[in-house]
Amino acid sequence: MSKHHLGEFEEVVMLTVAILYGEAYGIAIIEEMESRLSRTVSLGSLQTTLRRLEDKGYLRSEFGEATKMRGGKRKRFFYVTQTGQRALEDAKEQRLGLWNAVPDIAFTRSYG
Repeated sequence: MSKHHLGEFEEVVMLTVAILYGEAYGIAIIEEMESRLSRTVSLGSLQTTLRRLEDKGYLRSEFGEATKMRGGKRKRFFYVTQTGQRALEDAKEQRLGLWNAVPDIAFTRSYG
């Protein structure tokens, strides 16, 4: 097993940050996740997860420019680090390994 461990929500957040490369800030991440996954995401849970992933070294962030539209408030943009990329690749390999190990019959028989 890899030294990297991602929870399902962490993995989805990191993949969304990668999808939005250069435009990954709080609200944009939520909108992308909700659009792609048809799943409601709270700002609080996202912010907590973004901080945790940054603390683990999987994400980094930087502030953008202040805008009048946001009342002078700057957006915090997130990026996947090399360590984060390795963690995502490990998670992908683990999941594919599990999927590839499932025998065909496991999904063709109905037990219910």
